[in-house]
Amino acid sequence: MRQLAIIVLSILPTIFVGQNNYNYNKNLVVISDTSYYLMQLYESSSYELVDIKEYVPGIKLDIKYATPNNLIEEKIYPVSMAIVRRPLAESLYKVQQSLNNYGLGLVIFDGYRPYGSTVRIYELFKDTNIIASPWQGSHHNRGTAVDVSLIDLEYGQEIQMPTGYDNFSQAAYSNYQNLPKNVLKNRDILISEMQNHGFKVNPKEWWHFDFIGWQEYDIMDLSFEQIEQINRKKLINKE
Repeated sequence: MRQLAIIVLSILPTIFVGQNNYNYNKNLVVISDTSYYLMQLYESSSYELVDIKEYVPGIKLDIKYATPNNLIEEKIYPVSMAIVRRPLAESLYKVQQSLNNYGLGLVIFDGYRPYGSTVRIYELFKDTNIIASPWQGSHHNRGTAVDVSLIDLEYGQEIQMPTGYDNFSQAAYSNYQNLPKNVLKNRDILISEMQNHGFKVNPKEWWHFDFIGWQEYDIMDLSFEQIEQINRKKLINKE
């Protein structure tokens, strides 16, 4: 704990601290103050936003919002990164290890999403029946949700699932049954393994999983760059 406190205090003077203001979050607590986040880390390392690739070696990323290949057809993220809270990353490692017994692995479509990105998506799409409302925020904004599918480890390709990503037909529902047997089996493996390691599937999105206990975490608007800068500084202080 003392070492973590030293790291936090050494980072504080070097990280930009600011507050972003939007028209949608007047009654919503959104954390964009890096010093507040750093003090949370001092309280518990479970609040840490970490790069999934550092916790799950070999995991495949296909970050849709880092490309125009998504629902709104616009690149939202400046980098292709999957960030989540530390306990999620540790659980995803266990999921990956278990899936390996099937010759399968995870592919990540999305993880932490800065609140400002949720606002941008809403401004372009505006259908809150499909996308997260900026008045409520998203579990992705908390770093407590992941969008995932399965790949065949031998070929490195995604296996057949009920629908593509961000498909909002009934076929995307996690309990939809009018599907080929192999697709039902693939979906069941994914849901079972994720739920065995602390996640809950979204009833309308077979690919979306929330971490149990997500309520403990704040909605965040730290950029990927800010998080990377903090994590790099922590590594330097540990050396």
